[in-house]
Amino acid sequence: MTLRFASGVSTAETDYGTVLLDERSGDYWELNPTGTLVVKTLLGGGDEAAAIATLESEFDIGAAQARQDVETLVRQLREAGLAE
Repeated sequence: MTLRFASGVSTAETDYGTVLLDERSGDYWELNPTGTLVVKTLLGGGDEAAAIATLESEFDIGAAQARQDVETLVRQLREAGLAE
């Protein structure tokens, strides 16, 4: 699973995660630290398995929950038109 933000999407890291701005619509989205970690892993060339493993080690959750979290976040970003 590769991830790339759509053109017109800007990001800014905050103390609480990452803020995404869809410059086309003016809508803001906020990723919590978990979402930020998943996105950084996928944008950095990691695959779904790498994102799942990172969540498991950083947040002490099981593989099934980590997989669900990764799949849900990526699906939501794509459905919102923020990622390709």
